Amino acid sequence: MARSSRSRASAATTSRYGRRTPGVAALRSRKHREDKPFAVMVPDLEAARALCDLSEAEEALLAGPRRPIVLARRRPDAALADAVAPGNRAVGLMLPYTPLHHLLVTEPLVLTSGNVSDEPIAYRDRDALERLAPIADAFLLHDRPIHTRTDDSVMRAFRGRPLPVRRSRGYAPEPIPIAAGRPVLACGAELKNTFCLTRDGRAFVSHHIGDLENHETLRAFEEGVAHFRRLFGIEPELIAYDPHPEYLSTKYALDQDLPGVAVQHHHAHIASCLADNGADGPVIGVAFDGTGYGTDGTLWGGEFLVADLRGFERAGHLEPVPLPGGAAAIREPWRMAAAYGVPGDLPVARRPGWAAVTALARRGVNAPPTSSMGRLFDAVAAVLGVRDRVNYEGQAAIELEHCADLAETGAYRAALNGTAASPSRAATSWTRWWPTSGRASPSR
Repeated sequence: MARSSRSRASAATTSRYGRRTPGVAALRSRKHREDKPFAVMVPDLEAARALCDLSEAEEALLAGPRRPIVLARRRPDAALADAVAPGNRAVGLMLPYTPLHHLLVTEPLVLTSGNVSDEPIAYRDRDALERLAPIADAFLLHDRPIHTRTDDSVMRAFRGRPLPVRRSRGYAPEPIPIAAGRPVLACGAELKNTFCLTRDGRAFVSHHIGDLENHETLRAFEEGVAHFRRLFGIEPELIAYDPHPEYLSTKYALDQDLPGVAVQHHHAHIASCLADNGADGPVIGVAFDGTGYGTDGTLWGGEFLVADLRGFERAGHLEPVPLPGGAAAIREPWRMAAAYGVPGDLPVARRPGWAAVTALARRGVNAPPTSSMGRLFDAVAAVLGVRDRVNYEGQAAIELEHCADLAETGAYRAALNGTAASPSRAATSWTRWWPTSGRASPSR
């Protein structure tokens, strides 16, 4: 079936409780969604407790009026197919949030957005009937048109408090209080894009747009900006953008007839944390992600910044390593293991192409330097045999996290290179902890 109040394609091919792997596999094949976890809608908290061990904070999130997807620890005896969330100890649960859901969902049901993977949600009837025909067996239509597409929000509970993973339906566009200033349009980055419009001390952050990697998603971004401008009556006087020259959001910003300001990627991460907490700084901010365009033209991603809302100093970072093959190293984490120079007697080094990629990294040919923490996670995942090729962004790091022993309290030591007199050149080196024996022992 497809189409509720926000145009979702529900998994009519899955069976009761999603126990049949073939049903989930059929849905994955139709959506071209190989491994990325699906969400499960349950009729009530009792059904949720049968699938996951829920804390009070998680139950409060599930039953609250915002109705996000909540990531919770899966019970060992949960009647769910492993293919619902492969390589993942958590399951994304949600409760009904429309009257239609209450009529349809009488038992746990796998739900997924009404789109082909990496495309915007189809929220108009004609578009849904055309684009989703290869996915859905049947369509349930409504006589009220959907005004705008919106993905579900995704939350998790951390130390008893809500922690947003994706802020969208139920949360956006609730404004975030900020200092008053000129009306601004902030265009966001490329992956997991959101935009923001500000006016009179309020920041209206958009719903989740997605990855701006194709024309369809860019059009959804442009339609969203136009909708917000009409809805809130905001005429921006300034436009902010990521300095990466190839981002579609950056190209959009530079095409507008407005004064522009480039905001460094990781400074934006830390400034958003300051805004969330109503603080101005300065703070010592730690920004760990995949990659972001640095002020020196290299790819940052493991950053220690002394920052406030206006500016920052790069006080430290992970030691840069080559990114052999550029974007290919993001899709194939084993390349990062080669870049980090892991011993050649480990299983990961036996794969075809290892010697060529190692040479590529050593020569620095098509191997831009990066200080990315995400790429370090990729390397560790590849060395441990967790994942050497990814099917969605962040997959290796996510699956590595779910392999971790939650009772482990040890840590690895890291060397700090640089001096107090030149903190901007301080770099944390992780290259020395790779064991020659194929096993590393954490410090305690």
